[in-house]
Amino acid sequence: METNRYRWARRMKRLLQATYKRVSDCEKKCLDDREYARLLKCYRKILELGTLEMPAIPDKPAGKRGRIAKSDAHNLLERLQKHEASVLLFARDPLVPFTNNRGERDLRMSKVKQKVSGCFRSEIYAHAYCRITSYLQTMAYKGVNPMIAIQMALAGELGGE
Repeated sequence: METNRYRWARRMKRLLQATYKRVSDCEKKCLDDREYARLLKCYRKILELGTLEMPAIPDKPAGKRGRIAKSDAHNLLERLQKHEASVLLFARDPLVPFTNNRGERDLRMSKVKQKVSGCFRSEIYAHAYCRITSYLQTMAYKGVNPMIAIQMALAGELGGE
């Protein structure tokens, strides 16, 4: 998405990256109330600048149906305004990652399976596939070999601590 031609988008990118670095360097892995309030103020100020910088959306021509097309930058601005709490949650909760890369990576194999076989034969098999892969991925994140994880599961030792 090409949003770099807008100053507000560049500022937002810098703010989020700097916040991520600050949170990563912080011992608690989250901002205190004072720092978070400052972040929120900067975030909202950038969104205000974005609202002023974005070109106006033209009125819908008479007789046309559907929504008016907006630019990617405009859609991004609206989403950042609407989902402010979710976007900044990584700065308040150490359990929330900065990106959703891990979640997307975890879903990738099920999409590959779906493309190769066309679909799951039933919802039961889809749930079973998800449970098994979720368990194996969790064990892999804990550093357990997949074969050992399967042996543990079959022995009734699921690896919960």
